[in-house]
Amino acid sequence: MEKRILGRTGATVSVIGLGTWQLGADWGDVSEADALAVLDASVQAGVTFFDTADVYGDGRSESLIGRYRTQNPGVDLTVATKMGRRVDQVPENYTLENFRAWTDRSRRNLGVDTLDLVQLHCPPTPVFSNDAVYDALDTLVDEGAIRHYGVSVETAEEALAAIARPGTATVQIILNAFRLKPLDRVLPAAAEAGVGIIARVPLASGLLSGKYTTETTFAENDHRTYNRSGGAFDVGETFAGVDFETGVAAAQDFAALVAGEPLAGPDGEPDSGEFSTAQVALAWVAQQPGVSTVIPGARSVEQAAANAAAGDVPPLSDGFQSSVRDLYDRYFRAAIHHRW
Repeated sequence: MEKRILGRTGATVSVIGLGTWQLGADWGDVSEADALAVLDASVQAGVTFFDTADVYGDGRSESLIGRYRTQNPGVDLTVATKMGRRVDQVPENYTLENFRAWTDRSRRNLGVDTLDLVQLHCPPTPVFSNDAVYDALDTLVDEGAIRHYGVSVETAEEALAAIARPGTATVQIILNAFRLKPLDRVLPAAAEAGVGIIARVPLASGLLSGKYTTETTFAENDHRTYNRSGGAFDVGETFAGVDFETGVAAAQDFAALVAGEPLAGPDGEPDSGEFSTAQVALAWVAQQPGVSTVIPGARSVEQAAANAAAGDVPPLSDGFQSSVRDLYDRYFRAAIHHRW
C-alpha cells in the first residue's frame, strides 16, 4: 500500500484509508463482530488510517476502534475523529469548554490519552473564520489532549478559510468523480500550504460502484433512504448530493469508461477486468494531486479488502481523466457545482 504524508500532522498514512461511519450507524445494521472483522481486514490489506466521529452511533464507532487497538497493540494506526455535532449547530457552541468535554469523551472511547487528529465536524460556516475557535484548538494541543486538528467541510469556501489558518493540519472534503469542484481551488491551495486532504464519500454513497439501478432500495435506517432530500443533514453527504436516478445513469457511463481503460493488472498485462468499477473510482480520487488519503467505508471483510486493493490500480490515462470531466459536465455541473 502506498503511503503519503498527512499534511501538517507529519504522519505517514495509507493512500486508501477506512471511513467508519457505517460501523456506528446510518448504513443499516453492522454487528460488533462484523465491525471488528472489517477493521482487521483493512489493516491486513495495508490500511493504516481510520476516520471516525463522536456521533457515529453515539460513540459506537470510536469504541469499536478503541477495542480493536486494545486487542492489537502492535498495529501502527493513525485514527482521526471528529467533534461538534453533539449539540445544536450554532457558532456559540464551539467553545473551549465544549471542546474539552468532547475530546475527553473521544479519548475514553478510543482508549488513548492523546487523540491523533481531531476535526471540526462540518460546523456552521462562521466557525471557520472565528479566531477564538482556533485558539481553543491550539489550547487542546498545548494541553496534550490532541496532537493535531483539522476540519471536515461541506463547501470549497469553508475549506479555503481553514487552509489559511496556520494550525490546520488537514481538510476533509467530499471528492469523487461526481463532485469535482475541490479540484479547482481547494486541492491546489492545500498542496501549497502543506495541508493534508482527506477525501470522503469517494464512491458517492455507492453509486460509483456501478451496481445500483433505479430499482435499488436501502434499509429504512440507511441515510440513502431517509436523507435523499436533506431532511436529516446536508444532502451533499448522500449520493454526493446528486439526484439518484441521474446518478445511476452517470454511473453506467462511468462503468463504460472503466471497461475501456487498458489497465495493467498484477501480472503486468493490460486488462481492465482486473479491477472493479469501484476500485477505479477510488483510484481516480487517490490519483488527484494533493490528496493524502481516501476513506471509503466497508460493511464486510470482502468490501474492505477490495477497497484497499484500489491502491494497486495503475495511473489512469489522460483520456480517462478528460472523460470523467466530460461526464461531470454533462450530468452534474449545472445542478451541483455552485452548491458546495
